[in-house]
Amino acid sequence: MNLNNIKPASGSTHNSKRIGRGQGSGKGGTSTKGHKGQKSRAGYSQKIGFEGGQMPLQRRLPKFGFKNVNRKEFKGINLDTIQLLIDTKGVQGDITKDVLVANGLVSKNDLVKILGRGELKSNVSITADKFTKTAEEAINKVGGKAITL
Repeated sequence: MNLNNIKPASGSTHNSKRIGRGQGSGKGGTSTKGHKGQKSRAGYSQKIGFEGGQMPLQRRLPKFGFKNVNRKEFKGINLDTIQLLIDTKGVQGDITKDVLVANGLVSKNDLVKILGRGELKSNVSITADKFTKTAEEAINKVGGKAITL
């Protein structure tokens, strides 16, 4: 091994053209940055959305809509999903948030709302943060309990 046949490890080099290493490289002088100006200087950075002094798009467009800071976002679970859980996973007795988290239907910080789509055949007591009227009626009709937290 000599100095004239040393090569970098494979994958360690990314750029095939060496920029700013003199005129012999073909990319010397201005180092592909054009002539003078702010963009050719070191440390140049531009604000996101800057359009050269023109009023940026996000300021030209009007504001619209309303965001309620007190909104509560519920994760909806339908009765047919609960019935599927009972049939396939063999869940018995009470269905609580812990059971839903363990089976991957909700995460531990979600608020749970039981929705009325589908049919419930098993009489189980379901504990959740909220129920729709149709879901509560369907649970009670089968002989189960809808317990609101």
